[in-house]
Order: sequence, then structure tokens, then C-alpha cells
Amino acid sequence: MIKTQSPYLLLQEIYNEHPWRVLVCCIMLNCTSRKQVDRVREEFFKQYPTPDKAILSNQEEMSELLAPLGFRTRRTTTIQRFSSDWLTLDWKEPNELYGIGKYAQDSWDIFYKGDLSVEPTDGVLGKYLTWARTQPENPVK
Repeated sequence: MIKTQSPYLLLQEIYNEHPWRVLVCCIMLNCTSRKQVDRVREEFFKQYPTPDKAILSNQEEMSELLAPLGFRTRRTTTIQRFSSDWLTLDWKEPNELYGIGKYAQDSWDIFYKGDLSVEPTDGVLGKYLTWARTQPENPVK
């Protein structure tokens, strides 16, 4: 796995020790920008630091916090259902969980499995992989 921080400082790197948070960030990034997500993510994880807290949260309060990202009701429902699946399903891959698409699965494969052969459709993940493949501590070329 890459030990050096990339020049892109992806959310997957920031929250690398918190896999649930990484996937929540992927849900937050769906149909919005990193800049928008950066405005709410710290407060979100302050209020909802774990999947348990997200599940038990007041939907209206979470929805209000997520409003700047757009799709507030849908995003709230997705995060809560994803969090429930995270805790209750016997899952092997994140894409088995509600709300997890290609971007989140690619992120998981790259950052948790160390698979640098992933072919993402996301431009920033592509740039990260181009960088990661040049790192001397990277066992996969």
C-alpha cells in the first residue's frame, strides 16, 4: 500500500483509517464537488462519527446538514440505509451495500485492497493511480 501522501490529498487518504467514513464521503461526492463536500464533512462526522450514530440520527437534521450537497433527502436516506447495511449484512465487497457504485468500489479496491490495476472512470482517481504507480514503495506497477 502507498505510504506517501499524494499531491491530491483525496478524502480516501484523509479518512483511510475509517473505511465507513471513506464510503460515506463517496456517497457525498456523488453528483457534487469536493469543494461542496469539504464544507460539510467535518461537521457531519462530528455529529455522526459512526454508522450507529448515522442510523439513529434525526433524518431532518441530517438532511439539513447535507442540503448544500443537493439531493438532501435522497442522500440522507442513502447514508442511513448504507450504514445499516454496513452493520447488518454479511458483505464481502462494498458494492453489495446500498448506495455504493463504481466510484466507491474503485476507491475500496485502490485504498483498501491496494489494487492499482483498477481502471476508474473518475478523473481524480485516475490521476491518483498514475501518481501511485510511480511510487517506489508501491509493489504493484
